[in-house]
Amino acid sequence: MAAASGLSLPFASFAGRRTKATATSGERAGKGFFVAAGKDRSDKSISLFEGDTFYAKVSTADTNGDIYMFESTREKKGGPPLHVHYEQDEWWYVLKGEFIIKVGDQVYNVKAGDSVFGPRKVPHAFAKIGEGEARLLMFFQPAGKMEAFFTAMSQGVTNNMTPEQNKEFRIAHGFEPVGSPLTYLKQ
Repeated sequence: MAAASGLSLPFASFAGRRTKATATSGERAGKGFFVAAGKDRSDKSISLFEGDTFYAKVSTADTNGDIYMFESTREKKGGPPLHVHYEQDEWWYVLKGEFIIKVGDQVYNVKAGDSVFGPRKVPHAFAKIGEGEARLLMFFQPAGKMEAFFTAMSQGVTNNMTPEQNKEFRIAHGFEPVGSPLTYLKQ
């Protein structure tokens, strides 16, 4: 029982709270939904970062902005630069493969079955390090503008941006780079 209550802690802050979205548009639909393995919530997976594929499992719209969760399939090594989210906690659960995840000053070597929690306002980064396909389940709470960011990236919005414009684009989506990637920078 103690383990179950500990697992709920990262999610407890949004349980029962009302956001502007719920206050103005009413409660969520009163039924659940199913998303099959290897499928996206809206049947529109996102491809970006040198071939990574993101499959939304719970979209921002499903929860009126409370959470965004997706599965990320990664073929190539590397990851994003060290960055900080202003208002989102982030959680990683490794489904397959090997990664390093840095949160603050702590670096974790993780493999299938391991998870890492990164609180908002704490710099963090991760990188795929093992050979072959790897898969992560990633969770943002609240959702913020992360889904919109990944969608825009997949549509090539940042392709011709200067480094300064790219940084401002990220800041407009609720986070900013604050350092180098742990290994190879995926773009």
